[in-house]
Amino acid sequence: MPLDAVCLAGLVEELRGMIVGARIEKVQQPERDMLLFTLHIGRENASLLLSAGSGSARVHLTRERYEQPAQPPMFCMLLRKHLTGARIAEVSQPPFERILRLELDALDELGATVKRSLIAELIGNSANLILLDADGRIIDCLRRVGGELSDKRQVLPGLFYRLPPAQEKPCFFTVTSEQRKQMWEAAPIDMRADKWLLGSFSALSPLVCRELCFRAFGEVSPVVGEIEERSNLLFAMDALAQTVEAGEYAPTLLIENAVPKDLSFLAIGQYGTGMETERCESFSTLLDAFYGRREKALRMQRRAQDLTRTVKTALDRLTRKLALQREELRRTGERETFRRRGDLITANMWRLEKGARMLACEDYYQDDCPTVEIPLDPLKTPQQNAAKYYKEYNKLKAAETHLTAQIEKGEKELDYLYSVLDLLSRAESEKDLSELRRELTETGYLRAQKQKKKEKPVATKPLRFLSAAGLEIAVGRNNAQNDRLTLHDARRTDYWFHTQKIHGSHVILRCEDAQPDEQSIREAALLAAWYSQGRMSGKVAVDYTMVRFVRKPAGALPGKVIYTDYRTLFVEPTEAEIEALRKLS
Repeated sequence: MPLDAVCLAGLVEELRGMIVGARIEKVQQPERDMLLFTLHIGRENASLLLSAGSGSARVHLTRERYEQPAQPPMFCMLLRKHLTGARIAEVSQPPFERILRLELDALDELGATVKRSLIAELIGNSANLILLDADGRIIDCLRRVGGELSDKRQVLPGLFYRLPPAQEKPCFFTVTSEQRKQMWEAAPIDMRADKWLLGSFSALSPLVCRELCFRAFGEVSPVVGEIEERSNLLFAMDALAQTVEAGEYAPTLLIENAVPKDLSFLAIGQYGTGMETERCESFSTLLDAFYGRREKALRMQRRAQDLTRTVKTALDRLTRKLALQREELRRTGERETFRRRGDLITANMWRLEKGARMLACEDYYQDDCPTVEIPLDPLKTPQQNAAKYYKEYNKLKAAETHLTAQIEKGEKELDYLYSVLDLLSRAESEKDLSELRRELTETGYLRAQKQKKKEKPVATKPLRFLSAAGLEIAVGRNNAQNDRLTLHDARRTDYWFHTQKIHGSHVILRCEDAQPDEQSIREAALLAAWYSQGRMSGKVAVDYTMVRFVRKPAGALPGKVIYTDYRTLFVEPTEAEIEALRKLS
């Protein structure tokens, strides 16, 4: 969801107490529509992020690290010229508008203090970042808006800055309780209450409109004419207005299947147990968690696209090949017909004369010995006709052996490619992708890239966690690493974990030659389920056994092992449980 005006009001209040007086040490533009200011606050540094992305417009302090382009864009260079060394004098917001304003005391070329303003308009597809001089003229902006794009307002260098056109509907938080009551009494009876709220007031998001209805009526979208206690919505609206007026915000993150889905300035109850809610200590923490996790996943998804495309192409090609091979294998089942014909010709040679085109004889392979007709080649002798059918039988028998082996090999390859696809979907860093790229090169799915200097690539290390009992748990990041972890690094007395019949990471519980406790076993199983295809599948079956019972078949592809003497544990991993485990690396 876009950052709403109330969340922004809470954020402005927070930032005012944290960054006013801070000095801008560094200006960066990691992405086309994103700025990153390094601030010096007292004896510490902080990062202020300003984004004008159409689906991610926001401003907040961040702990995320962003890769920088080799060449900074022109807008970044301009901001460095005007804002490097500037101090933040004020943070403000026009009442309940999605606009944040930074007032800055900057330095000109002669070192004299000059006033500058940076405006962050966080309004959907029209989001923009605009730099103003002391007179309110636009020095430049991230997105220039000329007359050809808008006949209502132009945003161009040299023009005086004007606020975006106001919405025609009244602001929910500036009208009186009596006005809200009068508007509610006039609501159309065939309209849904949440849609009426959204269409009647500005500064309310769809989520908050549904939550107001839920608090008033126990459902998120009742029809106005079917509501019995209509006054309940008035109480809910008054309570919300009082909460915001008092600044009693509750920054809340909504999570579905470990993915942030929405955010709000108040606690949300409309989803019940269908969505996890996480209370955040500040709006910056909320926004950093919501957008940081989503954008990180999107960035990794974009960077993994070429590898994903390669794997999917190989999967499609292999799937078609296997389908053809299975059809050919099915046809080899007809080979017995050819052997029987050869046998029947051999048994009835006394009936045949050279040049015969057909043999009619009893089929003694069937119980009732029916008469069957066997086509013959008139240019061949009876012995040659029998030999022809035996040859076809032997050909199909050899094909069956060959195809069975090829299909088995293809199915193993298919399983391996699906495991790589799973690992690509869970890659968390460029290093993870680099190792997967190298693995695909070594297995022949990618061409080796020419390197100027032949340097041995540095392999990443497995993820490491500490159980509640203090035992180390290691998690493989890719198939090659799974092999190293299980077959080389782990001791025979350590415990090995893997999801049952689905792709996932190898997990090793290091036991110090002692029997591990039940809690450590469960925590290792949770990690095995979390780092697998079954992450979002509810309860997941995880097999575990001692490493000495795990081995790699000869010629098996990376990550493929077989195991015996195992037990199975059913676990249902949640993000909260995984985050509660102490991560060592």
